[in-house]
Amino acid sequence: MAFQKAVKGTALIGGGAIATVFGLSQFSQYRNKHGTFVRVQAAEAVAVPIKDHFPTREEQILALQTTREFDVLVIGGGATGCGCALDAVTRGLKTALLERDDFSSGTSSRSTKLIHGGVRYLQKAIMKLDFEQYRMVKEALEERANLLEIAPHLSAPLPIMLPVYKWWQVPYYWFGIKLYDMVAGSQCLKSSYFLSKSRALEHFPMLRKDELVGAIVYYDGQHNDARMNLAIALTAARYGAATANYAEVLRLLKSRDPAGGKERVCGVRCRDVLTGQEFDVKAKCVINATGPFTDSVRKMDDEEASNICQPSAGVHIVMPGYYSPDNMGLLDPATSDGRVIFFLPWEKMTIAGTTDSPTDVTSHPIPTEEDINFILNEVRNYLSVDVEVRRGDVLAAWSGIRPLVTDPNSKDTQSISRNHVVTVSDSGLVTIAGGKWTTYRSMAQDTIDAAIQAHDLKAGSSRTIGLQLQGAEEWSPTLYIRLVQDYGLESEVAQHLASTYGDKAFEVAKIAQVTGKRWPIVGKRLVSEFPYIEAEVVYGVKEYARTAVDMISRRTRLAFLNVQAAEEALPRIVDIMGKELNWSEQKKKEELEAARKFLYYEMGYKVKSDQLTDSSEITLVPSDIERYKKRFHMFDKDKKGFITILDVQRVLESINVQIAENTLHDILNEVDLNKNGQVELNEFLQLMSAIQKGHVSGSRLAVLMKTAEENLRQRVLISVDRSGGGL
Repeated sequence: MAFQKAVKGTALIGGGAIATVFGLSQFSQYRNKHGTFVRVQAAEAVAVPIKDHFPTREEQILALQTTREFDVLVIGGGATGCGCALDAVTRGLKTALLERDDFSSGTSSRSTKLIHGGVRYLQKAIMKLDFEQYRMVKEALEERANLLEIAPHLSAPLPIMLPVYKWWQVPYYWFGIKLYDMVAGSQCLKSSYFLSKSRALEHFPMLRKDELVGAIVYYDGQHNDARMNLAIALTAARYGAATANYAEVLRLLKSRDPAGGKERVCGVRCRDVLTGQEFDVKAKCVINATGPFTDSVRKMDDEEASNICQPSAGVHIVMPGYYSPDNMGLLDPATSDGRVIFFLPWEKMTIAGTTDSPTDVTSHPIPTEEDINFILNEVRNYLSVDVEVRRGDVLAAWSGIRPLVTDPNSKDTQSISRNHVVTVSDSGLVTIAGGKWTTYRSMAQDTIDAAIQAHDLKAGSSRTIGLQLQGAEEWSPTLYIRLVQDYGLESEVAQHLASTYGDKAFEVAKIAQVTGKRWPIVGKRLVSEFPYIEAEVVYGVKEYARTAVDMISRRTRLAFLNVQAAEEALPRIVDIMGKELNWSEQKKKEELEAARKFLYYEMGYKVKSDQLTDSSEITLVPSDIERYKKRFHMFDKDKKGFITILDVQRVLESINVQIAENTLHDILNEVDLNKNGQVELNEFLQLMSAIQKGHVSGSRLAVLMKTAEENLRQRVLISVDRSGGGL
C-alpha cells in the first residue's frame, strides 16, 4: 500500500511538474540553441582593450588615489563583488574595487566547490509550486553552463550518485533528477541515468551494500572556488578596473545633491591595511557587495537601516582521497535532521559537507566538533562497514558563512532561498545581497543594471556572457603535456599548474627553480605529497598575495586540503615571500604566527589538538598497556619516564637509520602535549589510546616506534614520510 501511494503521488507530482517545466522552458530552449553565437557576440562586443598583464598592487593603489572620480566603486572582493567590477569595466565604466582582506577570503573560498542549480531547490519549487525557486534553479543552470565555458581550466562536470535504499524511492528520485535535466534543457551537461546495485558498487565500491537497490547518477559542475574568484578579479584588473585587496572602507562619503537637496553617497574613505595610509576614493555610484557584512555597510549609510541578511554557517571537512572514487560524488538527500550532505572528490582528496545553521557574522568562522561529528556520522551511514570512518582522518575543516536573504516568515535558515536581491537606498547606495556562487555573474549584471538606472550612468548592456576569464583563452586539456616536454616538470605538477593557472601556467614554469636532479628538471615541491611548487609562491605575490595565509589558503589550497602539510610548508613559504616583499625578520615571525593561528582556529587544527590532550582518557586494556610500555622502554633505556630526541636518535643509529634532527623535533612535537621537549609515558599511552579509538591517525612517532621495535630484529629501513592520516 505504501509503495502504491508513493508511486501514485510521484506520478501525479511528476506528471504535473513535467508539464509545468515544459511550458516554462520553451523560450529558454529556443534561446539556448543560439547560446554559442550569443556568447561569441557578447565577448566580441567588449570595446575595452584587455592588457597582457595586470598592474601591480602598488599601481592599483596609486590609481585609486589619483583618479578624480570613478563611475562605479565596488566594496567587497568576493565572487559577487569581483563579478560586479568585471561587468562594470567591460561596459566601459571607470571601475574601482576595494576589499579589506584578500580576494575570496570569506565565503567565496569556503563553499562546497560545486557549480550547480540546486536539486533540493527544484524539489521545493515543484512540491510548493514556487515559481521563484524554479526561476532561481533555471538561472543557476544557465550560469553553470556559462561558468564551465569561460573557465574550463578551473571547472569541470562531475557525476554525482544518489544511492537508493528503498524500491519505492526509485521512481520518486528518478522523476526529480529527470526534471533537473529538463530544466537545464540543451545546457544539460550529461543525461542522468539509473544504475543497478552491482553497477553502483562498481562505480562507488566503498558504498554501503546492505539494502541498496540501485542508484541514480546526475551531473553538476565542480570548481576551485578561490582560484575562480581570483580569476574574475584578475580579469577585471586586466580590463582596467582599479582593484585592491587589503583596502578597508572606513566610512561612506556623502555630498548634498544641489537639485533635490538630498544627501547622496559619493565615495568612501579607505585605509591601505598594509601601510596604514588613508585616502578618499570618489565615485558616482557605490556598490555594497560584502556578503555576510552587507548590513554593516548599509548601516554606514543609514544607522536605522534594518537587517536584510540572515547568516547561515556551513561546515565542511576534507578526508583522504581513498574515501571516494576519483570521479564520482555522492549526495545524501535526506540526513538525520533533514539537511543535504555532499561527499565529493576534490583536488585528489574527499570533501564532505555541509551543515546549515544560524550563526553570528564574523571574519573568522570556526568549525565546531559537533558539526564535524555530524558530517562524519552521516558519512558512516552511506559507507560500507569495511570502511572505518575515523575522526583522525579529518585532514582539514572549515566554516563558511552564507549571506542568505531574510524571509520574515521563515523559522530557520534551511527554508530560506538563495535568491538575490538588489536594493538602492535613498542616498543612492546600491546593495546586492543573497544569491549563490553559481549565479555570481547574473547577480553582477542585475546590480550594474540597477546602478546604471539609479545613477544615470552612460553604459550599454552586460558583456560578460561568454567572456573568458584569466587563463582560459589558450587552455586545452593537453596543455600540461607541453609543460612536461618544454620545461621538464613532473606530470602531476604540470597537470596541477594547467588546471590552476590555465594558459598562464607557462609563466609559473618559467620561474620554477632547477631541482638538480635527473628528473624532474625544474619544480621544487613545497611538501612532498602535494604538487604545489616554490615558483607558485613567487607568482602568487604577483597575483596580489600579501600574507602567508593568502598563499596557503587561496593561491594554493594547502590549508583546505591538509593543515599539517600547510604548517610544514609555512617556513619555506614565508622565506620566499619575505624575499619578494622585503620582509624583516620580525615581519616573517609575525606572518608565521598569524598563519599558524589561522590553521589552528579556522582550518580545524584546534579540534585536531583537542583529540589528544594531557587530560585525554586512556582506554587501553591491560595487555595493550604492557605491550606499549615495553615499546616505550626500548627508547627510554634509562627509565627516566620520558623520551627525548637523543633517545630516538640512539635507537635509530643502532639500526643504521638517520633522520634529520629538525624532522625528529617535529615528530616528537606532535605528541608532546605539555610542550616541554620530551614525550612522557602517559603521553605515549594517550596517543596509542586515541589511535585505537580512531581519534588520531597517521602519527609519525607511533609508526616510527612500532617499526623500530620490529627492525631491531630485522634491520629494515624506516620510512618517516608523513602519512595520509589527518586530524
